[in-house]
Amino acid sequence: MGDDLRVDMRRLSPGQQEVLRMRVVAALREGMTGAEAVRVFGVSENSIRNWKARYAFGGVEGLESRRPGRKAGAARKLTADQEAALVEAIIEFCPEQVGLDGKLWTRRKVAELARGLFGVSYTEEGMGKLLRRTGLSFQRPDRRAIEADPEAMAEWVESTYPALVERAEAEDAVILFADQVGVRPDHLSGATWGPVGRTPTVARTGKRFSLNAMSAISPRGDMRFTVFAGRFDTTEFLTFCKRLISGYDTKIHLVIDRHPVHRAKATKEWMATHAEEIELHYLPAYAPHLNPEELVNADLKRTLADKTILGRDHMELAVRSFFRRVQKLPDHVRGYFQGPHTIYASTV
Repeated sequence: MGDDLRVDMRRLSPGQQEVLRMRVVAALREGMTGAEAVRVFGVSENSIRNWKARYAFGGVEGLESRRPGRKAGAARKLTADQEAALVEAIIEFCPEQVGLDGKLWTRRKVAELARGLFGVSYTEEGMGKLLRRTGLSFQRPDRRAIEADPEAMAEWVESTYPALVERAEAEDAVILFADQVGVRPDHLSGATWGPVGRTPTVARTGKRFSLNAMSAISPRGDMRFTVFAGRFDTTEFLTFCKRLISGYDTKIHLVIDRHPVHRAKATKEWMATHAEEIELHYLPAYAPHLNPEELVNADLKRTLADKTILGRDHMELAVRSFFRRVQKLPDHVRGYFQGPHTIYASTV
């Protein structure tokens, strides 16, 4: 691109300059090369080097347009020592250890901590800027890649499931997706604030009790659930299936994963005797993301991660409360079928 096609930064307002800087850096972070950025955005190589350095040093805040004559740190609510103390507190302690709920730090919780320690108020956006400026980032736990068969997944989405929908419509039957989930009082879900490049460590409680739950949802917004303290086995699964049957006056096509309990001999024998009432359909192996119920489980764990669980009864109450609340919100249930990997199943 010739110089005559380059963007003249002097002709842009501070806001326009800021937007351009952020767009360019976002593109670079997504894999665009510097040469491509020069050609696509019409900016100079020197500008790109400058913006990359500003982002590396100050994050998103480093790309913001600076007000003329404003000294660095002039508008900060906390002193350098107070900021250091705040950062140390959220690295060394989890929220419940400093009188707040849950185990994971959010901008809101850090703002509450700052207000309690130093008597200053922050918006969530303002606290996010402070945390990034002090070298922290919002991080999620690493997840291992799961080897799945792309052809099997494509066949399920493009052929098997559409055929199931046609069959259910012809039978005036209902399609439900089901899954089991185990929860513990020290379950960690979501993200917390910690130093850039160093994954935060959150100590687990010594309380070892756990609960299991199983739920089923339909594209039209129905939800059924059960909560139990024992091990997930064929007895629990079939008991849940019996409850499903009693709740519908039509046949149920139940979509589930390939858990051993779902394929056990006792399960197959029971299903054979109730074939007019319920039928199982197995998702492709290693493809949990195709099950909208996985989003229900993730939603549950995010909810529990922000609570302080005081005992088994308290946890059971929290789990049941979650399911009962969602059960009353059919639009919320239908939302689980709108994920990038589950929208294929949104047909009612």
